[in-house]
Amino acid sequence: MSNPTFRIEKDSMGEVRVPEHALYGAQTARAVENFPLSGLTLPPEFIRALGLIKYAAAQANRELDLLDEAKRAAICAAAKQIADGKHRADFPIDVFQTGSGTSTNMNANEVIAHLARDQSGLAIHANDHVNMSQSSNDVIPSAIHVSSRILIEEKLLPALKHIQQVLHTKAHALKDITKTGRTHLMDAMPVRFDQTLMAFQGQLADCEARIRTSLPRLNQLALGGTAVGTGINAHPEFGQRVAQALAKETKIDFVTSSNYFVQMSSQDTAVELSGQLKVLAVTLTKIANDLRWMNSGPLAGLAEIALPDLQPGSSIMPGKVNPVIPEAVCMICAQVIGNDLTITIGGQAGNFELNVMLPVIAYNVLQSISLLANACTVLADKAILGFTVNTTHINAALNKNPILVTALNRVIGYEKGAAIAKRAYKEGRPIKEIALEMTELSAEDLDKLLDPRKLTEGGV
Repeated sequence: MSNPTFRIEKDSMGEVRVPEHALYGAQTARAVENFPLSGLTLPPEFIRALGLIKYAAAQANRELDLLDEAKRAAICAAAKQIADGKHRADFPIDVFQTGSGTSTNMNANEVIAHLARDQSGLAIHANDHVNMSQSSNDVIPSAIHVSSRILIEEKLLPALKHIQQVLHTKAHALKDITKTGRTHLMDAMPVRFDQTLMAFQGQLADCEARIRTSLPRLNQLALGGTAVGTGINAHPEFGQRVAQALAKETKIDFVTSSNYFVQMSSQDTAVELSGQLKVLAVTLTKIANDLRWMNSGPLAGLAEIALPDLQPGSSIMPGKVNPVIPEAVCMICAQVIGNDLTITIGGQAGNFELNVMLPVIAYNVLQSISLLANACTVLADKAILGFTVNTTHINAALNKNPILVTALNRVIGYEKGAAIAKRAYKEGRPIKEIALEMTELSAEDLDKLLDPRKLTEGGV
């Protein structure tokens, strides 16, 4: 392999070597050298948001006569390339960097300036032109909001809608099947499959509603606050015009914040959103685990359903098939819950006028959104959609369930019912047989009172 070649660039601290063909400049090169910590870089969604912000900022600066048309056009064209996903290799800075994300903001400024210069032939400066009217301190918090908001709109909300629709369709198809309900993992009164699945759907609908409540705050941007929230070096209308340009480009109702100090010194909205994402993770864990329990067996477990066979389940036990999708979803949920703790700790790092854990907050919020969107889609398509029901096994267990005696409470009383249930357990016989022997109820009466389907409808 040949040795890489370098060029020499200068910044306010002096000369620095930069890889010859890199689009970035001196400040990015310094950050790459200073932070060889994890190999993790900020997600593509975040870089996309930076491109959109730089595009919108150039538009606003032109409208305010702070930037001439030629420079605006060059910067916008270059920023659009970044927003469109090009040149990702030129964003190499580690997540664990300066807490303001200054290195990443300058990375974007340098790449866009380089592209704009090359493509237009104009003298375009990373700070003076691309970063005009901005500071890392308002750009990076805004990029957290923009990237999260877009990812929720494009991935998470559609995925939540999809899994709810799959559950609704599956519930309708299985509405005539009654199974044993369980509390404390023990046999309880019967429920219908559609009641179980619509409970899942209801949880997810609540999760969607909770996430939507955070969106108005996520739409508020720090841009215009510049260094400390006072708006130094920015036109008073800059924040509003950037938000308008972003809204036009993304079709999302971004607005400038009424209080820049809040947006820059705190990450309360990110913490709030992460909390809602954690609730979704908890919900998906419950659904995935219930599917695993119902699928358990196929001989010694509950064996109420059979999840789709996707891959061999053991390297030593032939024929074994495991519930791999619910297991993967549970691992995703564990990761999201862990991310929430990181985001919470990050949110506590709002010291005076700036939060100084912005990059790690951005990384974890975006990872959580993306993981949960993928989890919803995969759980719907590869587990819920294709599972089959073992009606023979379900009915056999249901007919022997002594807890059905609960339906006789108003007729024979709790104590008599308990005696019947204990005897049915001990002798392994159906509850109806024991009730015929221990009460004066007829077989016809018992058939009506102990009808599992009717017992799922409530009442007395």
